[in-house]
Formats: sequence, C-alpha cells, structure tokens
Amino acid sequence: MNFDLLKRLCETPGVPGREEAIRAVVIEEMRPLVDTLSIDAMGNLIGVKEGTGGAPRVLVAAHLDEIGFYVSHIDDRGFLRLQNVGGFDMRNLFSRRVLVQASEGGDLTGLLQAGGRPIHIARDEEKKKVPELGEFFVDLCLPAEEVKKRVRVGDPVTLAAELAEVGECVVGKSLDNRVAGFVAVEALRKVRRPRFEVALALTVQEEVGCRGAGPAAFAVEPDIAIAIDTTLYVDTPGLPQEERVSVQGQGVALTVLDSGSISDRRLIDEFAAIARRRKIPFQLSILPRGTTDAATMQRSRSGHRSMTYSIPTRYIHTTTETIHKTDLAAAIDLLAAFLETQP
Repeated sequence: MNFDLLKRLCETPGVPGREEAIRAVVIEEMRPLVDTLSIDAMGNLIGVKEGTGGAPRVLVAAHLDEIGFYVSHIDDRGFLRLQNVGGFDMRNLFSRRVLVQASEGGDLTGLLQAGGRPIHIARDEEKKKVPELGEFFVDLCLPAEEVKKRVRVGDPVTLAAELAEVGECVVGKSLDNRVAGFVAVEALRKVRRPRFEVALALTVQEEVGCRGAGPAAFAVEPDIAIAIDTTLYVDTPGLPQEERVSVQGQGVALTVLDSGSISDRRLIDEFAAIARRRKIPFQLSILPRGTTDAATMQRSRSGHRSMTYSIPTRYIHTTTETIHKTDLAAAIDLLAAFLETQP
C-alpha cells in the first residue's frame, strides 16, 4: 500500500471551495494514468482513460474537499473567529491545532480554543457545557498587527493532524474523503485492459451539498456513475448492534441506500459477484442518514445508473478517522477488478 501517497492526500488542506492544493497533489498522480486531464469551471478534476471503441463510459467520483472553516472575523487582539464549512461535532474541537492558509506569508499554525474560564476556576456548569461554534476562536500567538497583515476574512482553516498507522489501521484527519481519491487512483493504476471508458472525477464542495458532482456528471454523461466515499462502522462501545452500518475488517461496503440515493441493484449485484469470484471481502450496508455524490450524479441530465461504493470508517469528522487496512485493500482490489476486462 502506498502509505506515503495517502499521507500526502490526508495532510494537504482543502476546504470546500478551496481545493486547489489537494487538486495539485492528485494531478501529479493521475497524469500518467489517463489519456486526458481537465479542470472544469467549478474546480472538478476530470481524467479520462479511454477504452475500446464503443465501450460503456463509467464515471468514478471521489470528492476532494474536507470539512473545515473560513475566517469570519479578526478582533482587535488578533483572535480569529470561524465559519464552518461541513458538519462538526463540537465535542471534538477542544484544544486542537489548526492550519490557517493565510493570504500573505504562507500558512500559519494556530490553536483552536473555546472561550471561557480555565478549568481551575471554571464553575461546575461551565465544565459540563459543550460550546457552540461561535464560542471557539483561533489563537495564532502573534501580535494583532501581524495577524491582520497576514490573515483576512475568507482565508481557509483546517484541523491539523498527521496520518499514522495504528495497529491494523490507518488513522488521521480527512480520510473522509481523501481515501476515496487514493482508492480510485490506486485501482486505476492496477487496470491494464479496461472494459470501460473510465472518467475519474475528483469533485469539489461535496461536504456542503454535493455541489461539484452534478456538473461533472452532466459533462461526462456516463452510462454508469459510482461515488466512492466513506461510511460508518457504528461498532464502538455503548451502541446497539442493530445500529451497525458496517463491520471493521470485513471488506469494502456496497451501500444499498442512504438518505439521498438508492444504488442500482444490478451494479450492487455485479460488484458482489466479482468479489465472490475473486475472493475479495465485501459487505452490504445501509446508511440511514447522510449521502454522497451518487445522489447528485443519479439525477444529472436524464438520470444515470448509480451506486455508492464505501470504505468503512470509525470516528468520521474527527482528527482520528480510522480505516482498517483490510477494508482499504479490498476497496482498491474490487474497483480494479470491476474496471478490468473480465476473464
């Protein structure tokens, strides 16, 4: 497994609407794998690997963006206030390091803190409270004059964390959804005789409403559209077994439905048949809340046969998103097998 590539993908910042840095990393990897490469008006990166004449066209979408923030205000003391882009659980934001992509002078490391008294003098009710986003601020540990010189409203802010190997898993921030781009690139790298014309779209602004996938699908007009994304395990202590979405270590998840789309049953069955034939571990899953780029691609133009192809993940939307290596390897192998000419 190319851990160094996955590490670069996860650690490169890219909030919705500001995906240019992570897009540059993916371009470097995709260029030798595709016949054409383009960037559309929204910022979607689309690479096409040509198939034989008359081959069906498959669009594989993996979104580039990660949840994050924009600077919304700089006060007279140089503290930054934030507007979120994507969904956060405020319990996971205490005392985090962040990366501010400052307009002047390069990136800055900051400290994300919640307003209020230090723990030594806090009142009992204050210790139990979960702050709202508006109570958080970023301390850059710089004079206010320098902060205002280098940072402006609208500069992106992302959580800072390194990707690491922990036990049998990879752990870090923004595996949702950099792992999807990793899976798509590594699968395409393995394909020697594609049975499709493959369009790989690294889409933008998924975390704020799947905005990039629609224009990408409209332009490509595929016969089949596949969204690669993460899904939940829901298998940690304190949760009932019947709420489990997937099981760690049991392979890639073929998502039957989520709250935004229902996968084409023929595609689900075809992936399952290939997995059984190749002895690649897989599982079927249903996600009761949340959706992916498949919801937008499914409804583009006159509609497309679509499905969601998921990598099970623990602790989504935190800095310790966790994926089992067995599930990650299965996701790469099965996608490559689907795209490859069948024996």
